[in-house]
Amino acid sequence: MKTSIGRTLMHLLLVLFILVLIPGCNDVSGAPTIPPAETFVIPVEDLPNNEANGAGNHSNWDHAALTVLIWGGVVVATLAVPVAAFCASFQHTPVQQPDGSWIWSYSVMVGGSLYSAELHGQFITEGVHWDMSISKEGEYEDFLWYYGEHNLPATEGFWILKKSQDDQTDFIQIDWSRNISPVTYNITYTNIEPGGQYNGYYINVQYTEDAPYDYSCDIYDKVEGNHTYIDYSSSTGEGRVKDFKRFGDNDWHCWGSDRMNVDCT
Repeated sequence: MKTSIGRTLMHLLLVLFILVLIPGCNDVSGAPTIPPAETFVIPVEDLPNNEANGAGNHSNWDHAALTVLIWGGVVVATLAVPVAAFCASFQHTPVQQPDGSWIWSYSVMVGGSLYSAELHGQFITEGVHWDMSISKEGEYEDFLWYYGEHNLPATEGFWILKKSQDDQTDFIQIDWSRNISPVTYNITYTNIEPGGQYNGYYINVQYTEDAPYDYSCDIYDKVEGNHTYIDYSSSTGEGRVKDFKRFGDNDWHCWGSDRMNVDCT
């Protein structure tokens, strides 16, 4: 069951997610294969992500949805340009360089602005290293916005994103792993800004195909020392949330397919 989180934010999320679903067409003999969408983007629109409407007690759903909404906004604001550049790479053909590396070079529009992107892929010992450099005419050139590495079967790896072209400190680390069959993946965004107020905050999302709750989230607030755990079925809309700060206990608090509170069984 798909839900919306408000028209503006939902449109942003849908643009990002539709882009990453574009199939790869960079199948050039000898070139490394760009890792898939689930290594970079959390599918926020598949999680509890709007307030329930109508009479009745739906406080459990509301709390889970609000938590996802807040993190969804952070993800969109932080990753709009690098995600769009990453996604557009699937539509282009790489060119091999004299040193044996490969470069995907192209332009991409984000929010009405034109960006030039170069994705560099290089085989390393038992894996692949990636760099994404982005330029914006009249503002900056060849900004190394993120880099990453993964193993040869592309079943586990990481990305490191810089904060901005004006502050090029490491900001967000994305750790990921996946199984191709059965389909599972695990992705974690962690704030790693040195000395930053939110250093150590993270959101982890795990997906397991055909599980009763196919999505499981762990959202950690380092300042409060508090975890919000969410299990959710994207097909039925049922789910549960555990949050000591919110509920004052370590129990699961559940909702049904109508988003109304129910006893957990």
